[in-house]
Amino acid sequence: MDYAKSGFAKRGESTQGIELLALHRITKLIGKAVDLETTLASVLKVLNDTMQMERATLLLLDKMTGRLMIKVSCGLTTQEKQRGVYRPDEGVYGKIFQTKAPFVVPDIHSEPLFLNRTGSRPAFSKERLSFLGVPVLMQEKTVGVLSVDRLFGSDVSFDEDVRFLTVLATLMAQFITLHEEIERKEAKLQEENRSLKAKLHSRHDGHYIIGHSKPMQEVYSIIEKIAPSSATVLLLGESGTGKELVAKAVHESGGRKDKAFIKVNCAALPETLLESELFGHEKGAFTGAHATRPGRFELANKGTIFLDEIGEMPLALQAKMLRVLQEKQFERIGGSKTYDVDVRIIAATNVGLEQAVEEGNFRADLYYRLNVVPIQLPPVRERMEDIPLLLNHFLSMSNQRNGKKLMLTSELLDFLIDYPWPGNVREMQNMVERMIILAEGDRLTLGDLPPNVLVRRSSAAGGAMLVHDEAAIAPPVAEAPLIIRGRKSLQQLEKEEVEAALRRHGWVQVRAARELGLTQRQIGYRIKKYGLSRLDAYR
Repeated sequence: MDYAKSGFAKRGESTQGIELLALHRITKLIGKAVDLETTLASVLKVLNDTMQMERATLLLLDKMTGRLMIKVSCGLTTQEKQRGVYRPDEGVYGKIFQTKAPFVVPDIHSEPLFLNRTGSRPAFSKERLSFLGVPVLMQEKTVGVLSVDRLFGSDVSFDEDVRFLTVLATLMAQFITLHEEIERKEAKLQEENRSLKAKLHSRHDGHYIIGHSKPMQEVYSIIEKIAPSSATVLLLGESGTGKELVAKAVHESGGRKDKAFIKVNCAALPETLLESELFGHEKGAFTGAHATRPGRFELANKGTIFLDEIGEMPLALQAKMLRVLQEKQFERIGGSKTYDVDVRIIAATNVGLEQAVEEGNFRADLYYRLNVVPIQLPPVRERMEDIPLLLNHFLSMSNQRNGKKLMLTSELLDFLIDYPWPGNVREMQNMVERMIILAEGDRLTLGDLPPNVLVRRSSAAGGAMLVHDEAAIAPPVAEAPLIIRGRKSLQQLEKEEVEAALRRHGWVQVRAARELGLTQRQIGYRIKKYGLSRLDAYR
């Protein structure tokens, strides 16, 4: 039956209250919506529970197949829902979709357009099962069909139901439009984020150089400027600041990226072995030289050699190193043939080379040859805004390696942001790995920190640190109390902090606890633990 030609009279005022109740519930659902399908399914359930409308379905046009498919339903099994697929010009759904007008089937058993493809309607002998459908329009364009079944007698009007479903279809269309717009914006933001990350780390991505702080931005800028050249680079900074990663980034960003990147730690080998490692040796050059062996400079030809901890290189070897820098030539140990090499040299040190030159431990001419483009890598304490990024990265990697899903508590994060990080990024990575492996709970807390970290933090803060977790301050079994050299023990510092706060607040525990960031239970524990007494404090 074409609804526009039906002419049924309105039903009584009794249905208005039910409709308002249903609309109220539906608008509350949409107002709290997060997931599209879950929300739409809940809306259809309201029709079933409040309006006694059975087998409610929302069909939307699938852009890939060009078919009307059931997006959500109420009262249909999964199999029935999967069978509900129609062409846009097929059956009752096709008529509603094409005409953009509501359509009513008073008795589905006598309507040839009603296909019942889902097979969800049982046979009724005495009572009619009616079908009502309305179009879902978005900007005057039909995108779907909303339908319900109702069980009525012969004298029932469908006017009120069709009007209500039309209003509901409009609400659904607005909700779908809003959801699609949010999805488009999220996709755009994700793409912009990927683009920015690719741009920011285009020359050092894959080496895990993490940080958006101003000091790190300056490092990135220098890398981009010097990468195309073959200039010698000297990386300066404390141990653990990521000098090897920066060296790899310089190599990968330049024209030598397809050639070898060879690393040598100048502090790891004694002088004789280091010279052989760098320049190679001929067979029989020394005891144990059973075969000719090329050195690292030969292996790095046309590529890059990274000389880590070059400040530890012996003086006798520095002269030979200087020749390589100046003339790009060297001889193997025990050999007379001169080898020419084209190698970019990147050196790194965590000691002051200028001071080493003044003390006679490092050749001045070699220092100036190395110090063509110096890059100062900032310690973690000078790039505090990068600490959450670094922690998140190491936490994610460690969780993945160890098959866990641990997160940091806010208290632990605050502690780690204020921690001085004497070991820098390397210390952070190792600490996170240790906590992940040893953690017993589902979150990392202050109690998961290594004891030496708490002591170091207290020392760096000049004794102004208060530990919030009882387990974290307990001294190791069968060991002496943790003593900071030249300072008081951690427990003594905490006792004094608690006692001072109590004095300032007239021994009102609630106020003292609030100042120290403790709960009443925690401050009560400490008062009992340290035997604090108001009378003793003023004696």
